[in-house]
Amino acid sequence: MTTARDLALVALGLPADRPVEQGDLSLALAAAEAVDLLESGVLTLDGDRVVPGPQVTTGDRLLDRAAASLAGEGPHGMVEDWLWRRGRDLAAAYVDDLQRSGLFARPKRHGLHLWAGPAVLADSPERARAEERRASGEPVLTALMDAAGMGDAAEKARETPTGDAITTVLAALGDAVTRLEALRLRRDVENAAFDNVWRG
Repeated sequence: MTTARDLALVALGLPADRPVEQGDLSLALAAAEAVDLLESGVLTLDGDRVVPGPQVTTGDRLLDRAAASLAGEGPHGMVEDWLWRRGRDLAAAYVDDLQRSGLFARPKRHGLHLWAGPAVLADSPERARAEERRASGEPVLTALMDAAGMGDAAEKARETPTGDAITTVLAALGDAVTRLEALRLRRDVENAAFDNVWRG
């Protein structure tokens, strides 16, 4: 399992009253992929710039795509820029990947063996491992969850992730999420102003 798949499983397992913005999650998933690529040596950083490393197969379809996207990146692109490019619609790609992997199930109706209702996460060893990692307060996953707005404000502060490269990726993620929120607010203000013009 990769950090990004763990993050996706945790996000999809959240209760309905704790929705996650798809854009924030997509950026966090891209950052999770960057962390995994750093740890596998496929990616290194020069300050806050991306330096593609040797191409290796990770065995994870989406992480291999992330690695391939680095090859076309050229050296020394900014981490945040890569997060924006890689993060485009990435949450939907992970949902699709988890469905293909059989990690979703449809609930059964009471008394009948017919499938009914929307697909939900199945109880699986992968989900259990992701939840265990979340519950343990593992620093990188916790930081990614916090950036995506999935953190629990009531929980105590936990251990901070270590390593300059990982810290750089998490800082870039924080900047990207802040920028995305500013874009959302600007869009909302513009839409409200437009509505006011039409109302007279």
